[in-house]
Parts: sequence; C-alpha cells; structure tokens
Amino acid sequence: MKSKRIIAVCSSAIALMSVLWVSAGKAERIKDQSPNNDSVQVAVDKGLKWLVSVQGADGGWGQDGGATSYIRQTERLESNGNDVANTAVAAEALLHAGNTPTSGPYKESLRRAVGFILEHADKTPMEGLSITDLQGTQIQRKLGPYIDTFLTSKLLAELDGRMGDAKSNARVRANLEKCVAKIEKNQMKDGSWNIEGGWAPILGTSLASQSLDLAQRRGIAVNATVVTKVEKYTQTTAEQPAAAAAAGVPLYKSAQELEQLTRTPKDRDKNANRIKEINGQLSDDRFQTGFGSIGGEEFFSYLNVAESLRRTGGPTWEKWNAQTTEKILKTQNDDGTWAGHHCITGRVAVTGAAILNLLADRNGK
Repeated sequence: MKSKRIIAVCSSAIALMSVLWVSAGKAERIKDQSPNNDSVQVAVDKGLKWLVSVQGADGGWGQDGGATSYIRQTERLESNGNDVANTAVAAEALLHAGNTPTSGPYKESLRRAVGFILEHADKTPMEGLSITDLQGTQIQRKLGPYIDTFLTSKLLAELDGRMGDAKSNARVRANLEKCVAKIEKNQMKDGSWNIEGGWAPILGTSLASQSLDLAQRRGIAVNATVVTKVEKYTQTTAEQPAAAAAAGVPLYKSAQELEQLTRTPKDRDKNANRIKEINGQLSDDRFQTGFGSIGGEEFFSYLNVAESLRRTGGPTWEKWNAQTTEKILKTQNDDGTWAGHHCITGRVAVTGAAILNLLADRNGK
C-alpha cells in the first residue's frame, strides 16, 4: 500500500514537472516571437557602446566620433573637433535608452554630454539664433546653420527637472528659456525656420517646432503667435510639392507635416484628410527611400513619422514600425554604427538617429 502511494506521488511530481517544462518552453517561444525581441536590444546596445567608446574627453562628439583616432580615412570631414548638434543627438540616444544624468549604465556619459552642451549655451549671448561659434559642420550644412540650437532646445526640454540637483536643474531651465527665446525671435515671416545654408532645412524647422512644443509642455511660456505661424506654414504648404527647403524630397516635407499636424486629438481631427493622404504615401517604397538612399535625413524623417503614428497606434503604426525596424537592423555596421549613404554620412548623428528610431515604440510622451 505504501509503495503504491509512493508511486502515485512520484507520478504526480513527474506530471507536474512535465507541465512546468512545457510551459517554460512555450513561454520561451512566445518571448522569441515578441515584436521587441532581443535583436533590437542587441543592436541598440552595440550602437550605444560605440557612441560611448568614442566620446571626446570634453564630453562631446563630432561628425564621425569624439576622438580623431576613430575617423574613417575615406570620410571628408566638414569640420574638426566636437560640436553641439552631434553631441545633442548622441545625448538624446542615451536618454531615450533609459539613461538620465543620475541613473543608468551610461549616466556619466550623458552627464558629460550635457555639460559640454551647457558650456556652449552658457557663453552664448541672447542675441541671434546661434548657440555655438563652431560653423561649417556637416549636420549644419545639411539641416541648416542653426540646427545646434534646435537640437539643444529639444534635449533640454526633455531633461528639464531631471538633472538630480537644484543647481543643475536651474542651469538647464535657464538655457532652455534662452533657446526658446532665440527660436521665437528668429522665426521667418512665413512661419518656418527654413534658413538658408542647409540642404534640407525643413528638418530644422521640424525640430525647432517640436522643441517649442516640448518646452510648453514643461511649463515654459511660448509665444502663441509663433506657434500659430508655424502651424499655418505647415497647413499652407501641405498641398504644394516638395520645395527647396526639403531638397525636393517628398519624404522630408511630408514627415514634417505629419508630425506637426498630429500633436493633439484636436489637431488630428482638424487635419484628418491630409493625415490620411500622407499615411497613404507610407506604403510607397520610393517615398520611404527619400533621396534614393538612406542618409541621416531619412533617419530624422523616419523619427517624425514614427512620433506621429505612435500617437494613434493601430495597423498603420505597427506596419511602419516593423518595416523601419527591419530596415535599420539590416543597415547596422559590424562596429555597431550606422553611417549615412548620402549627405549626413557622419556616424554619430546617424547612429544616434537610428537608435532613436529603434526605441520609438518604447518612448511615450
């Protein structure tokens, strides 16, 4: 009788172990099939590791890295040294990957990057739109001479109140207010910031407008007239073909429109017809390719599209995210970087923008 009870208990234990083993195997298979599988995280980790490894001693990054030993010999550099715009893109990638100046595996790297940017911002006078005295960088030549200011404004808006101590928070807030004032005062008559000196300054206009929107959400007073003017600019040019400000590339122009037109539920209702038209363009491979090959401009435009579609979710967002994720994963280099195939070719800005795209489905506003 005792032996029968032992056999029964053993049988039950074996059965339970079998169920657990099957369940574990099923869970592992489900994990493997997750849309946010390890391939994305591996790619992001490799990109971040490279960025941190080439950060300059001053906390900044330049076109192709922060240290000259990492510059590709075949790459023509528009400038030497580290600059604000490339540093801001790298810092954004670190921030969106879960780091802050006080937490995360790369908190020290982010803190140094912010310090580099603030050092430039502190010294900048209130007059004019520039936030750096370094001119002629590749990213300036492509997105406009004041792209450093727009990217800094956006980054500081995201860092506002997150620096970890009152003094640092006050410094970030003061420079954010300075950037906002510069952007407001130097808006063009048509409502844009399509300032001459860039190949596709429409992307600069997009980042300027986004930074004002983020600053306003953080409690910064933003001139309502400035906001109205950029909204009117976007609506007025909606039916026009891609112009010089977008380098004649429909992707750049439509991506800027889509981000501007979808910020609030009210915006989405008011602009529903145009939003539907642009969403229809997204299924066209030629439209997605942009200039014909993937450069930094394509990655920055993809960010605008991702931000817009993620706000409402649904099949259009899911399809776009899956397609662009696959495309970006396939174009990563063995060293963890991404490099543009035209125009913005520098590894820092393109790697930062690629990482931000891969993390787009994990970052809410």
